Amino acid sequence: GALMLADNGICCIDEFDKMEGKDQVAIHEAMEQQTISITKAGIQANLNARTSILAAANPKHGRYDRTKTLKANVDMTAPIMS
Repeated sequence: GALMLADNGICCIDEFDKMEGKDQVAIHEAMEQQTISITKAGIQANLNARTSILAAANPKHGRYDRTKTLKANVDMTAPIMS
């Protein structure tokens, strides 16, 4: 619901690294398509999610290692990081 409420604005997400993989995939789809599809009680709706996302994540081992790449420091997939 946060992405729909932030339509034409910014959605800030903390602890992104602790989010379940299926939720990260759903956010990625919303970022690409700028819509979210919801089906409840037999009703299907496409809602706008034209928002910028600012996500914060903790490093894998509790400290950011400047000698390593961002990918090596944070546990996120490449499409999410783009």
